[in-house]
Amino acid sequence: MDDSLLQVLTIPTAPYPDQRPGTSGLRKKVLVFQSRRNYLHNFIQSIFSSIDLRDRQGSTVVVGGDGRFFNRTAIEVIVQMAAANGVGRMIIGHHGIMSTPAISCVIRKYKAIGGIILTASHNPGGPDGDFGIKFNTANGDFLLHPGPAKEAVTNKIFQISRTIEEFAICPGLHVDLTTLGKQTFDLENKFKPFTVEIVDSVESYANLLRNIFDFAALKELLSGENHIKIRVDAMHGVVGPYVSRILCEELGCPVNSAINCVPLEDFGGQHPDPNLTYAADLVDSMRDGQYDFGAAFDGDGDRNMILGKHGFFVTPPDSVAVIADNIFCIPYFQHTGVRGFARSMPTSAALDRVAKATKIELYETPTGWKYFGNLMDAGRLSLCGEESFGTGGDHIREKDGLWAVLAWLSILATRKQSVEDILKDHWLKYGRNYFTRYDYDNVDIDAACEMMEDLEIMIVDKSFVKQRFAVEDKIYQVEKADNFEYTDPVDSSISRNQGLRIIFSDGSRIIYRLSGTGCDVATVRIYIDSYEKEQILEDTQVMLAPLATIALKISQLHHRTGRSGPSVIT
Repeated sequence: MDDSLLQVLTIPTAPYPDQRPGTSGLRKKVLVFQSRRNYLHNFIQSIFSSIDLRDRQGSTVVVGGDGRFFNRTAIEVIVQMAAANGVGRMIIGHHGIMSTPAISCVIRKYKAIGGIILTASHNPGGPDGDFGIKFNTANGDFLLHPGPAKEAVTNKIFQISRTIEEFAICPGLHVDLTTLGKQTFDLENKFKPFTVEIVDSVESYANLLRNIFDFAALKELLSGENHIKIRVDAMHGVVGPYVSRILCEELGCPVNSAINCVPLEDFGGQHPDPNLTYAADLVDSMRDGQYDFGAAFDGDGDRNMILGKHGFFVTPPDSVAVIADNIFCIPYFQHTGVRGFARSMPTSAALDRVAKATKIELYETPTGWKYFGNLMDAGRLSLCGEESFGTGGDHIREKDGLWAVLAWLSILATRKQSVEDILKDHWLKYGRNYFTRYDYDNVDIDAACEMMEDLEIMIVDKSFVKQRFAVEDKIYQVEKADNFEYTDPVDSSISRNQGLRIIFSDGSRIIYRLSGTGCDVATVRIYIDSYEKEQILEDTQVMLAPLATIALKISQLHHRTGRSGPSVIT
């Protein structure tokens, strides 16, 4: 390295009004970051400026991403700005790649003040795709906790971004992301060198999992005398190297058990979303019965889909309920005990039935992992899940796709049954919550908001309660209708407007939410949940068809949005 001191510059800039982080951080089209002058720099400076200088000076920050297009460009800028803003050490994943769960793990391992995650999760990548920036705090959780302090920090970042006039950067600092180890840089006016450490994030994360699961039992299941055959699709996302190292190299799965394990900037032109629509190739490969277990992961590795033989689909609500019912198949929970279960409000009530039977506290939260993190930090929560293919434990403060897969494999190893038989036994024991979600993507945002506003006015009117809706031979009577509101039991903060709920007298639910609102489009989501004690082996869409008809009739969604049907059904 050149012995000359690297210059720190202060560059004038102008603010942008649209850099408020959402529940998934700041997420925009790649073109926005590329074409708007200093757009990336402004937001990164706003993050650093929101941290007290005393905390920032000489601190450690973790950086990594899911490998999508613009990842390496962004990392170079972040490193240059971190050095100029007084950060002492950066921990970066090899090639700039690190899964979201691994970043949460590494933040704790290196006692960092936080981490910057470069991902747009399950959204498409490539030059025409999406890019995102999330900031995780020292507990390894996403910054946006519902607590007052965290919300104050979030607002502070946003307010800084609206008034920013300059940013600090060290443009001559260039990092080699391909070589493991430490790199040091001498900056002007800095007493200590700035250090960048390129780490093997797979090993840190694998070590965490070794302390949670019985790897010997898993190895016997996957490569022993009577091993099962599995098929795992990394969808060209960040989790590929983790699957290859942990499932194949360490636990003995044949290399061809894992597909699409090379991270690509555009995810191979695919949508890295682990559901029946976008992971259709995996589903098709499972149909002939040659594989006993299948799984898929999203772009940054925090979501998962579980399949059994012949493509038997495990809904995310059923998945977390089965893990809860078999939680002591995982050694970690044998040692820690179980403090509580939680699910997001739109997720079916399957987990509630396990919680009631086991006398374990159940929390119903708004959508967003931050709410689970607050409960975990308070020692109230051990296992949680969302219907959007997210499942996790209190080992980190993110949902964790590979953790969920190993949890399922631990259950298979203990019970020595198929995925389908485990589910059917679960339904016999608890009954079945039939659940589906209809996504209407790219709906005009004005039309979507107007529909939701009119729908709320209708359902909160007192006359709506006790109304009866008849479809064929089924009659549903409204027992309760509201816009879901959550009071955090830890800090008493209140989160309002979290989704419109219609709850019927038999416990069935219809829920409406807006998601992914951008500049001019939104996704309208309808969730349908219905409990059956006896009819547990029927087709989900057939069983939920009457409620789906009611949901569309009440909302007039097709008429109000001009859409004839959903983009995705899960």
